[in-house]
Amino acid sequence: MNKLLTISIPTYNRSALLDKQLNWLAKSIKGFESECEILVSDNCSTDNTQSIIKKWQNILTNITFRSNKNSENLGVMPNIIYCLSSAKTKYVWTIGDDDPIKYEAVSYVIDKIKKIEDLSLLFLNFSGTNKITGEPVHPPTIVGNRWFDADSEDGKDDGKAIFEHCFAKSVGAVIFLTATVYRTDLVKGALQIWPDASSNWISLAYLAGYCAANGKVIVTKEVYLECIVGVSYWQKEPQSALLMQYKHIPEVILKLRENGYSQQFCRRMMLKNFKEVNLKVFLGALRRWPVPAIKTVALFLALVGLSAFEIMPVREFNIAEISDINSQEIRNNE
Repeated sequence: MNKLLTISIPTYNRSALLDKQLNWLAKSIKGFESECEILVSDNCSTDNTQSIIKKWQNILTNITFRSNKNSENLGVMPNIIYCLSSAKTKYVWTIGDDDPIKYEAVSYVIDKIKKIEDLSLLFLNFSGTNKITGEPVHPPTIVGNRWFDADSEDGKDDGKAIFEHCFAKSVGAVIFLTATVYRTDLVKGALQIWPDASSNWISLAYLAGYCAANGKVIVTKEVYLECIVGVSYWQKEPQSALLMQYKHIPEVILKLRENGYSQQFCRRMMLKNFKEVNLKVFLGALRRWPVPAIKTVALFLALVGLSAFEIMPVREFNIAEISDINSQEIRNNE
């Protein structure tokens, strides 16, 4: 891997947004063409996404610009995982096609991955904006409109401890795709350990945690991008809240436990998730999909019970192996 950074964009039927994002990238990447490559993964769009890709490939002829078009719509997470696993550079930064990013973000990322030896993970701080109201949004545990409050730009602090702090403060922050730059070999190693990560909408937290446990971590103090809240796929799908709260987050916590995170931390996160789950989500799911909802919550409560007794299982208790509860099963019960 001679080049330093892959900047990849997963996209589906949002050609106008993709065009705007590639315009940003064309300006931001100037001066770094020899150190970067671009990858766009089209999730079988039916609009003019392919025309936009070809347009920018013809413009950006002085940089490696690869594209992929899936033969069918694989879903959000599989397309993201494709972008991460297909990188051929030392680091991979996968960005949303609709996330506003400052022009200086690329130069900052390149500078840090050159200077910080053994850097494994970089979190770019971001602000949040509600798409409907236009008002700032931030986690209740953090003051101000900066989603990360663990400023560590020299890479000298313990990477695992930084991730634990960020994950405990806001799950949403550590799964915000555009805010995260991963070391490619570590991401690929993490995906080999958990090949079904693409079926879990929170699995980006596992990837970040794995990287953080195996190198140095940077969290920027400056805000480099904006997260538009209320437009994600899993914020629109009615079954997603049940799966995320009662299945996907616990599954990620178990994966972190399997990969070296302490019993104390994982127990604390499991109990924290229990306190934060919305009972209305379960009751609503119970009316629409009674059998899958009961199975999902029963397994979740079993894990919480083990956590309460300070038992955090490693490998022998795996949600994915015990239960094949997923969005498709819920749809089949509609």
